[in-house]
Amino acid sequence: MKLGEKVAYLKGLMEGLEVGESTKEGKILAAMADILQDIALTAEDMQDQIDEIVEVVDTIDEDLGEVERDFYEIDDDCDCCCDDDDCDCCDDDYDDYYDEDDDELYEVVCPSCGDTICLNEGMLEEGSMNCPGCNELLEFDFDEEDEEAGE
Repeated sequence: MKLGEKVAYLKGLMEGLEVGESTKEGKILAAMADILQDIALTAEDMQDQIDEIVEVVDTIDEDLGEVERDFYEIDDDCDCCCDDDDCDCCDDDYDDYYDEDDDELYEVVCPSCGDTICLNEGMLEEGSMNCPGCNELLEFDFDEEDEEAGE
């Protein structure tokens, strides 16, 4: 039952029980029921507005997704490195470096835009790449000897 329906039920219950404005308590209860009705109407209006906003945001999100796919030339059927739909590794830059035999993947967060990028060892060994999100040059200092010494 919606809030407005509950308030209407309460008002009907007050009438059925003959709670009128002839007593002090009746006046208070009637005033409270009127306030509850105003609150219920306001809440329903706000919910309608929220529903409209959510619909608009969903439409904008879908449109932005299409623009991103066109701009970055992302293939929706890509299954290159992960099941993450937000992965930026489906760019041409990534495809140039991606090797099906590479098992290890690394996630790197761009310090400029905050995008997470999936990389394989071949991309790290290259030493640098441009971020697909903001085109910032990302440089990698990956030395296997340092990694083995740390273990």
